[in-house]
Formats: sequence, structure tokens, C-alpha cells
Amino acid sequence: MPDALPPPGSIRVRPRRSSADSLSGIFAVCLVSALLAGAYFGRDVLIPLALAALITFLLSPLANKLQRRIGNIAAVLAVMLLVLGGVVTLGWTIGNQAVDLANQLPGYKENIRAKLKSFQVPDEGLLSRLSETIEDLKKDLPGGENDTAARDEPEEAGPMPVRVVEGEPGRKLDTVQAMVSQVAGPLGTGALVLLLATFMLLKRDDLRSRLLRLIGQGRISTTTRAFDEAGSRVRRYLLMQLVINVSYGIPLAIGLHFIGVPNAVLWGALAAGLRFIPYIGPWIAAAFPVLLSLAVSPGWTTPLLTVGLFIVLELISNNIMEPWLYGASTGVSSFALIVSAVFWTWLWGTPGLVLSTPFTVCLVVMGRHVPQLAFLGVLLGEERALTPADDCYQRLLSRSDRDETELAEAFLRDKPLAEFYDAVLVPVIAAAENDQRAGFIDEGQRDRILQALGELVEDLSERPEGPDEQAPGGVDCRVRCLAARAERDAIAGGMAAQVLQRMGFDAIQMPAKRVVGELIGTLQQEQPDLVCISVVAPSKSGHAKSLCRKVRNALPGVKIAVGLWGKGSEGEAEAQALRDAGADEVFTAIADFAAHAGRFASSLAEETVPAGIPEGEEERLLALDRTGLANAEREPVLDHVTAKLARVFQAPITAVTLVDRERQWFKSYQGLPDGLEKEGGTTRDLSICGHVVSAGKTVMIRDLARDRRFSRNPMVVEHGIRSYAGAPIKVADGAVIGALCLMDTVPRTLTPQEKRLLEESAAEVAEEIERMADGE
Repeated sequence: MPDALPPPGSIRVRPRRSSADSLSGIFAVCLVSALLAGAYFGRDVLIPLALAALITFLLSPLANKLQRRIGNIAAVLAVMLLVLGGVVTLGWTIGNQAVDLANQLPGYKENIRAKLKSFQVPDEGLLSRLSETIEDLKKDLPGGENDTAARDEPEEAGPMPVRVVEGEPGRKLDTVQAMVSQVAGPLGTGALVLLLATFMLLKRDDLRSRLLRLIGQGRISTTTRAFDEAGSRVRRYLLMQLVINVSYGIPLAIGLHFIGVPNAVLWGALAAGLRFIPYIGPWIAAAFPVLLSLAVSPGWTTPLLTVGLFIVLELISNNIMEPWLYGASTGVSSFALIVSAVFWTWLWGTPGLVLSTPFTVCLVVMGRHVPQLAFLGVLLGEERALTPADDCYQRLLSRSDRDETELAEAFLRDKPLAEFYDAVLVPVIAAAENDQRAGFIDEGQRDRILQALGELVEDLSERPEGPDEQAPGGVDCRVRCLAARAERDAIAGGMAAQVLQRMGFDAIQMPAKRVVGELIGTLQQEQPDLVCISVVAPSKSGHAKSLCRKVRNALPGVKIAVGLWGKGSEGEAEAQALRDAGADEVFTAIADFAAHAGRFASSLAEETVPAGIPEGEEERLLALDRTGLANAEREPVLDHVTAKLARVFQAPITAVTLVDRERQWFKSYQGLPDGLEKEGGTTRDLSICGHVVSAGKTVMIRDLARDRRFSRNPMVVEHGIRSYAGAPIKVADGAVIGALCLMDTVPRTLTPQEKRLLEESAAEVAEEIERMADGE
């Protein structure tokens, strides 16, 4: 993480380097210089060794499979004979094609002349005049035509010089020797590479063991993992490159054949081989067929088709074949591959260019597994140089023009909001607090960072909800988040509350600056289902323990969760102490807490909470018995009330219910579902009107499905009733014997005027019931 400027008025003293550190640095520089010098001057030996090692990597899996059946020596000989046979067959085919091409070239002279004539410069053009000017100037230069004419005056004849010309047989011998030396060099190197590869395959297990002992002293497991990873990555790269090159060369040969370019097999094989040379290989492979197409064709159709074929094959290979077949990347950044190619080409020439990618892959793997070489993984690897948290922190420190919202949007394209908070913002809060305490940043910088994070969290609240942020079962669950001590705790708690809000919870982050007594009083009024106490380092868990005890004493039945955000595994030691203080669960990640809240809400949804028994239940039942209406018979005399309510409130269901000791009875109704109409009532524990009787006042529930008391009620699950409003029916002595209720299949609520009208209608029903009881 980047260091900020020191606070004003303070000086950060850099530790003095010891002599041992200086000597270690000098030794490292000398060692690297010696290795580079050895690699350059010893390239004649090292290049065959490196190529042989590369071939060994590629052929080892096949040799291992054959070894189980025919033994090691026979397996290696079979593999090398197979390779040698393929090389000889390919060389023989390419040689025949080359000889055939050499025999055909003289017949293309006229086409070549015609193409050259088409490129003649116009006589009166700019290039023609420029060429004439240059030719005139050349005549005046020493050795030009004018200078020669001046010196061609008659002179006295002198003796003629004698020059000895070697005989014709001597010149032919020199030519043959030059050709043999040019061919024998590559053939000898190739034979040496195959010989070395053969012995490396024979002793592959022994060589591996020696390298493990040499490199992995005390780190056998780490070195073994590094060897396995490097081998698998290099082997996969070579195999996939072979497949891609062959799948490139075969269509190329077929296409060139139908286009009419001679010796199509030669150019297809040449292209497949040259593509092993990064960057320049495909260009060299394309140059020969294109030039030949210009020679063999009297027109321009064949050359254009040849160029188009190469373009199409390159597009397919680069954009389809390589991403599909390579699959897992080599783990090296594209910039590192280019730099590596330049370096190894400078050091070893064309073989270095071929070996650059495998070498770089090995260096990246070593940097990943060897701590002393970790810088190689940073410089060459494809992983991001900065983690998302580090990137966000340095943007906030440097006040970069790059908005942190851009970073958040990029992260949230394929990951949930909770993971962004856990992986990015919570570590940034902790880093800012720790750096401020260490003196790396001042309080002003820390406060600006926290303010920016708070604004970012607020902005993210307006993001559209993702598919993974839906309410679990649509259950209404009240969650209140408390800060253990400081503003940083409140910011993290706000993140947790926001994640729950997007999941459909009634979640709120309580203000951090309120005193604990006021917070406890608010919790007692709101009666939440779940309380979450947020802690972010450097806040201590002791603050959370104290607050946890106070919440537990004030609300004995509430569920309490403590979030030690960003603690990781080191928070396990503090979890038990927090549980002893009254916490039910302890979490270190917002995502884990959100998942727990979802499970907790689902458990609430499975409960159907019956109405409580009101005070004076026996007197209420006596008043109901006096009416003589506690039965399943419908009372048509009350239908005018329910019909009027259905019309005035436009409610699909209206009913007059009476509630006795065990059942609820429908005495008058409009639009009641067939099942309920046939039964004439329900059990009291499932009665929604029972809650009106228990409360003794009007009860309005906007959405029954989001209220844990009724979310699993058959009225909701089986009959689709979503909203309810019921006013108590009170007889003369004040006893509540039932309710006048409105029900709808969509969530809705009543205005104060509508509520008053419902209560007046309930009083009218009560008077009618008393008249019926008196026999009027």
C-alpha cells in the first residue's frame, strides 16, 4: 500500500541500511551480472540445453504413459523414434516441395516482368523529377561521370596489371563448402538437441530429484508445487500452441491449393513451424506465399486472395482458437511477454525468441512460490499490481481524478455488493485508521477518507437491485445496527444495513453519536428482531462486549449479532468472550451476516403467531354467549353493512366475525372464498380478527405476507389475502366480541377518514347485534 506524505510538522526517519544489507545488494547485482554474462557467452551450449529441456517438458507425459507398459528405456526410445520419424518425414516432404518450386521458378519470369512494369514511375511525375535531380548531382560527385571524363585524357601507356584468376574447379569447391557449412550447422544443433532430449527423458526423474535438492533446501513441498505448476503451464502452452499452429497450417495449405499457389503443402508446413516464433514468425510465413502468388499470376486476383486468406486465418486463430484452446492463461502479462521477447532475442537471437514465453512462465511461477523472488510475480505476472482495496485506498489518498465509484461499478459487474464491502471498503477503513495511528497520515486525511467512503456507500444505495439481493421469503424482519464506538463502526454498520435493505429487511443503522441510554430506549420502543453491533479495527471488542451486555439486559429476547468486520480468522479468539457477554452470533464478513439474517428471517416466516388472550376473557365470553350468535349460521340482517363497505371501500372481501373461546365465526360477508364460506369459520389460533379482539382496537396490516405473524396463515397461503383492516365490535359493557373487517388480495392501507368510517360501521354492527340479542 503506498505511503502517504508525513503529517505536517513531523519527519519520517528512514532506517539506515546496515553494511550487511549493502553487501547483500552488491552481491545480488554481481550475481545477476555474472548470470547474464554467462548466458550470453555460453549461448552455444545453453541454447541446445534449453531447447532439449523444452522438448523434455513436452514429451514427458507420453513417456510416462508408455513407461508403465514397456519400461523406461523402451518408452524413451519409442518416443524419440516417433519424433525423429515425424521430423524426417516432414523434412523429406518440405525438401521435395522446395526442389519442385526451384524447378518451376524460371517459368514465372514473364509474370514477374509484367508486375514490375506495372510499378513504373510516370515520366512527368514528382518521383521522376526527383530521381533525375539525384542522378545529375551524382555525376558531379568524385567518381561520377563528369569526374571520370575529366580524367580520361590520353596518357602514356604503361604496363598492364596482371591479375591471377583461380580456376573453375576451385570456385565450385568453395561454393560447396559454404553450402555444406550453412546446412551442417543447424543439422548438428538439431541432432545435439535430440540427443540431449533423449538423455534428459531417460534420466528425467533423477534430474528432477537433483534440482529439488539443489533448489528446495528446506522447502521441498514449495519447490515441488513450483515445479509441477511450471511444468503443467509450459506443457499446456506448448501443446496448445502446437494444436493452434497445425490447425492454422492445414487450412492454409488447402486454401493456397485452391487459390492456385504452387507447393501449398510447403507453405502450410512452413507457416505451422514459423508460428512457434512469436511476433515475427507469422509475417515471415506469409511473405513467401504472397510473393510467389505475385509471380505465378498474370493478374492481381491470386495475390489478393492469398492476402485475404492469411488475414482470415489470423483473425480466427487470434480471436477464437487461442482464447478457446489456451483456456487458463500462462499467468504472464502481455507487456511482460513483449519485454521478455525483446530481452531473450537480444541475448540468444531467434532461439531466445522461441524460448522467451516458457522462460517467463517459469520465472513467474518461481516468484509465486519463492518469497525472495516475489518481485518477479509482481513485475511479470498477470495479476493486478494492486488489490481492489489498495487501489481504492491510493485513489482516496492521492485525490485521484479517477472516481472510486468507477472502481465500485467495475467490481459490482459480476460480484455482489456485500463482497465489495468485505473485500474493498472495510479494509480501506481499517488501513486509514491504522495509518493515522502510525503517523503516516494525519487526522484530516483520515476524516476525508471516511467522509468519501460514507458518500460512496450512500451513492451505492441508489444502484438497481441485483438478482441475488431479493427478500428471503418476503418476510418483514426488523434489524437495527449499532456502532461499537466510533464513526468507522457506523460506516461499516451502514454497509451491513444497506445490504439487508436491498434484501427486503427493515434495517437501520443507528446514529453513532447518540449516547447509549438513548439508543437502548429507542430499541425498547421499536422492539427489533435482530440487533447487530459493528466493530472495525482499531476499535476493540471490549466496546462491543459492554454494549452487548446493555442490550441484552434491556431486551432479553432479542437476537444479537456482533460484526468484527475484516478480522478474519484472528477474530475467533474474541468470539467466545462476546458470546459470554450475550451475543448469539459473531461474524467477520458482511456477506456471512446477511446470509444469517436471511436464515433467521425464514425461521420467523415459518411461525404463525396466534393472537394473545385479552384481559377479562371470561367476561368477554359471557357477553358473547348472551348474544346467542356464536355459531356457523349466517345473519342476513347484517349483510347490508358488509355490502355497503364492499361498495364504499371497493374491497373484494368484507365480513362480520365473532370470536369465541376456540373458533372465529363468519356471521355476514361479501366475497368470502368458497372454502371459508363452506366452513363458516376458522380456528381461533389462525384468526386474524383474533388480534383485533386481543388488542381491543382497530388493526390494519398493509401486507400480511410480509408480517411474520401471518405469512404462513392459510388465509394468505391458500386464499391469497394480502391486506387486512378490522375494527372491534364492542357491546354495551365494552367487551370486544368480534370484528368488522375488510380484506384485499393486494397490499393496501386505509386513510384516517376510511379508518374512522370503518370504526363507525363497527359500532353500528354492535348496536344491531344487541338488538338481535334483545329479541327486537
